[in-house]
Amino acid sequence: MVHNKETESEPRLYGFTRTASAVLTHFICIVFTVFIAVLSRPGTSWFSWHPFFMTLAFSFFMTEAILLFSPYGSPIKRFPHKTKGRVHWILQCLSVSCAVLGLTAISYNKHLNGKPHFTSWHGLLGLLTVCVVGLQSLAAVPLIYHSLAKGWSLAKLKRYHAASGLVTYLLGSASLLLGLSSAWFTAAVGEYTWYLLALCSALNALVIMNQVSSAYMAKKRLQY
Repeated sequence: MVHNKETESEPRLYGFTRTASAVLTHFICIVFTVFIAVLSRPGTSWFSWHPFFMTLAFSFFMTEAILLFSPYGSPIKRFPHKTKGRVHWILQCLSVSCAVLGLTAISYNKHLNGKPHFTSWHGLLGLLTVCVVGLQSLAAVPLIYHSLAKGWSLAKLKRYHAASGLVTYLLGSASLLLGLSSAWFTAAVGEYTWYLLALCSALNALVIMNQVSSAYMAKKRLQY
């Protein structure tokens, strides 16, 4: 009897932990984005638009787009999978748009100030990430219009999209972390604030990575 109670409590604890981590991720990505928006004060300069749009793209829209499929923390958990896919696509389009606007803002700011472009690891990784997220969104079109990918099963396309999407998200997270290490950001915040924000960004990446890998492993078990 005691053993049965213990085994029953384990799934409950597992579900509670997953739900709590998903809710915390929603909270973190909102607070993180609002904090960067307040700090950068978008509209005060061309540069100010760069951290605002990039954080909106990768910390908010992309995180929320992936969390839509979380069985524990999706805001639209009870909606059909097709509806989730459409909302996911819309959020990803917003993410790409913000990323392009952020890249345009920093490029034009560099041009105005006569500074060289993409000379830091943050700049190079940021450029790579924007290119990858654009390609990732284009590659997702056959998931909506499956007739464009003749000869490919929908299940296989979804697996490839999830794997490449996780890589894209991790690239975005790494780019954000490098952005937190920039001279502008380190001069604007204190040491403890920096570590807290870096931890928040890393936690979001871990939660998303766990969600995608868990979903992939569950599908693999169903195949066998």
